[in-house]
Amino acid sequence: MIAPGARRIAPGAMLGVLGGGQLGRMFAMAGHRLGYRVAVLDPDPDCPAAGVANIHIRAALDDAKAWDALAGECAAMTIETESVPAEALRYFGARMPIAPGERALYIAQDRRREKHFLSTNGFATAPYREIEAPSDIEAHGVDALLPGLLKASRFGYDGKGQHTVRSRRELVDAAQQLGGPGVLEQRVDLAAELSVIVARSADGRTAVHPVPLNRHVAGILDLSVVPAQLPQDIRSRAVAESLRLATLLDYCGVLCVEFFLTTEGALLVNEIAPRPHNSGHFTLDACHTSQFEQQVRTLAGLPLGDPGLVMPQQGVAMVNLLGQLWADGEPCWNEALSNPNVRLHLYGKSTPRPGRKMGHLTCMADSVTDAQVLASRIRAASQPAAIS
Repeated sequence: MIAPGARRIAPGAMLGVLGGGQLGRMFAMAGHRLGYRVAVLDPDPDCPAAGVANIHIRAALDDAKAWDALAGECAAMTIETESVPAEALRYFGARMPIAPGERALYIAQDRRREKHFLSTNGFATAPYREIEAPSDIEAHGVDALLPGLLKASRFGYDGKGQHTVRSRRELVDAAQQLGGPGVLEQRVDLAAELSVIVARSADGRTAVHPVPLNRHVAGILDLSVVPAQLPQDIRSRAVAESLRLATLLDYCGVLCVEFFLTTEGALLVNEIAPRPHNSGHFTLDACHTSQFEQQVRTLAGLPLGDPGLVMPQQGVAMVNLLGQLWADGEPCWNEALSNPNVRLHLYGKSTPRPGRKMGHLTCMADSVTDAQVLASRIRAASQPAAIS
């Protein structure tokens, strides 16, 4: 593998991204800001990144001929989704710098491999058991994990591929619905959810953004606030564990580590994402260097930027704008666009659906509480019915 940092890639070069969703779109915009051109591979002609990329190769992520075409254009390659085949990074890694590496993607894209890696390296997780088939449910120890969550081993995100199970009968039904392997996790009593976003260069230098506190609704991230209103020792432990994880993976790129904080004070790793993350979108407006600019910097072998808040004394709240906001027509953005403390980001998706991430708001105020109140008010005011 040709590691990023082995040579610095000068502005003007073409950077490639596998996947054309909103994360690819924001990567492309960050790349353009630093003078790079960007090529994207995605099968959707209307994917969010298509409108901002210099080149859009419309093909499946596992299309080897498309890999050849992309390799002929690009000086380095990154990803914006875990659904990229690990073999793709093996292919590109033999030809150009890549970030992240194949190993990190291979581990993160399968919950069974991820849990095994975490547990064997001493990271605390919720108690779990692998469920390869419904017949495994008869195995000793499964009842001790109920009530729990049965999660699909692959391609589960934003609450998809997850089933709450309270009894063995529900577990059998859920396993049959999955139709493939999964992981049964014991439900833990949560005090909070938080995440750590680390940028790590090929030479091991790191930069960590302020830790956000996260709230999910129906399995989808709804709100992230910064700084997290948690004891300093909890935040420090989460950062230390994330840096240890990045080191063990010999990671290069942007890595998000999601944590559960239990009511008993245990800090558990929930999952890892080898890419920028929804909970880090606040960095676009509130930090000196966004998570997407850090992704560009690590890929191109540039120095890492300052990850800190531009206004450390302020509170920041990021709220997702989901498809249901469009149920009665185009939302009204007057309040969002009129308030100097609010930033509106729309992803250019033409078809809203319930649960689909269409954009987000970043709201800044004198305190975290005030930022949350502002975010809630602005989102409510965006409802089409709110138009006077």
